[in-house]
Amino acid sequence: MARDSALYVCQSCGSVHGKWSGQCSSCGQWNTLTEESRSAPPGAIKPSAAASARGRGLQFETLQSDTPEPPRITTGVAEFDRVCGGGVVPGSAILLSGDPGVGKSTLLLEVAAKAALRGGRIAYISGEEAVEQIRARAKRMGLDQAPVNLAAATALRDILGTLKREQFDIVIVDSIQTLWSDVHESGPGSITQVRACAGEMIRLAKTQGIAVVLVGHVTKDGQVAGPRVVEHLVDAVMTFEGERGYPFRILRAGKNRFGATDEIGVFEMGDSGLREVANPSALFLGEGKDRAPGAAVFAGIEGSRPVLVEIQALVAPSAYGTPRRAVVGWDSGRLAMLLAVLEARCGLGFGDKDVYLNVAGGLRINEPAADLAAAAALISSALDMPLPQGCVVFGEIGLSGEVRSVGRAEARLREAQKLGFDHLLCPPLPQSAGKTNGVKVTSATRLTDVVERISQNRY
Repeated sequence: MARDSALYVCQSCGSVHGKWSGQCSSCGQWNTLTEESRSAPPGAIKPSAAASARGRGLQFETLQSDTPEPPRITTGVAEFDRVCGGGVVPGSAILLSGDPGVGKSTLLLEVAAKAALRGGRIAYISGEEAVEQIRARAKRMGLDQAPVNLAAATALRDILGTLKREQFDIVIVDSIQTLWSDVHESGPGSITQVRACAGEMIRLAKTQGIAVVLVGHVTKDGQVAGPRVVEHLVDAVMTFEGERGYPFRILRAGKNRFGATDEIGVFEMGDSGLREVANPSALFLGEGKDRAPGAAVFAGIEGSRPVLVEIQALVAPSAYGTPRRAVVGWDSGRLAMLLAVLEARCGLGFGDKDVYLNVAGGLRINEPAADLAAAAALISSALDMPLPQGCVVFGEIGLSGEVRSVGRAEARLREAQKLGFDHLLCPPLPQSAGKTNGVKVTSATRLTDVVERISQNRY
């Protein structure tokens, strides 16, 4: 029998149930309900006094203010500052998540050390590692001389008491799932504890003007573990991504109240820690060599920077009754749409062929401007005709087979020029693109034009 003082909280979606059941009725997950006590949050009004208590009146203000905006804190890690929107805003709360072993602690230790070397007061609080482990990592990274304040603690009351007594610019907590509040009886990492600890840390950031960076675990699906309310409370949600077998790491901002949400920071993991990559195109393109059939260089935009990456395609006869469709680094739904357009509008048949598409380097592309590059790679592989060595491709493809223009064409053109590419296959460029400076531009309005040019090697 369930006790009157207990409730059951789903560890997947955070919904509350009055009794235990094997399946959560809200999200449908099995064996996710855990028993927690009915403890009131700190500062809550008791039911007996709620009827007689009166709230204080609110003092409204206008949008205008004479108070200058506080300057951002530049940490010295340019890629991290770029994703934050130009630096860390005082009083902000940032949630950083990523797969285990991707390098979250390494990144934040480098941010803490370089910010401390620039004169900032930085506190690094770890609930997963001992202080000696952090020192060993800092020594390996060559940052052991940085004046960072280290602590290993998990008790929320002790952490809040210390941070209220001492003034810091940035506080890093690794991780929020390890903290526990003695106000609640549930264990660390539970829905109640994560919500309560994150709320208290964010409240501290707003009242004390301290920038707080919280590390969050991820589930097996890659989502931030814990209730979604934590992502709503913080000012920025960042994910640190990296494919196994590749040295690069990408920092993305999925939410940012103080900057762009499509900005990325690129790092390369080495023996001595992370190295910033100022020119990601050189990293993803690799060494220059003769272009093989089925390869096309795509000029993409990630945030505010253009990135060149190679898209590889392989079209081969199917050895089984059902042809395979394998995609790495791109949307499988867009590949299916692209194959349908090539068959219906261009007469290329893929029904009896296996199709493999890969974005070289492990980067994942999400923008529709990659349609034409993927189509060019597929056409090149199907016809066994390589594209020119110095050719860059971008453009969106519609269901009727038209090639549509995309934004930031001038930035894509400048990046291709900077890296020595001398040919451009794209939709008609707008007048704002400016001079091509020796780059030959081949405009295509229909996908059939692209098939004809590749088949006849005419650009």
